[in-house]
Amino acid sequence: MHEERPLPRRPRARRTPADRLRAALLALADGHGIVREHLETPWASITFAGARHRVVLCFEGAEAVAAGEQFIGDLREHEFTIPGQLVADATVVEVDHVLLPQPRLTVTAELLLLEDV
Repeated sequence: MHEERPLPRRPRARRTPADRLRAALLALADGHGIVREHLETPWASITFAGARHRVVLCFEGAEAVAAGEQFIGDLREHEFTIPGQLVADATVVEVDHVLLPQPRLTVTAELLLLEDV
């Protein structure tokens, strides 16, 4: 008689700081934003190491645009909680607002994450 064994579990993919940052930004956008682009560049100084992130979020529709405008106002002072990382700087560097054919807001933000060791 053949004994059935449970299938081995696949290892869960570890979420990177970039993954956690995108999730935090989408939460700040109240779930209304869509990440269109995310570029990560290593960054270091004499005393710190980390990465600079450039994230483009798109908000489509009147309700989403309102959430995007709130996101713009809240980003700079927002207290991020990303394990192992400190958000040293968060700035909106570009905004594109289109009204027709439907309201759309595109926000480009730059964030500097430092390793919290």
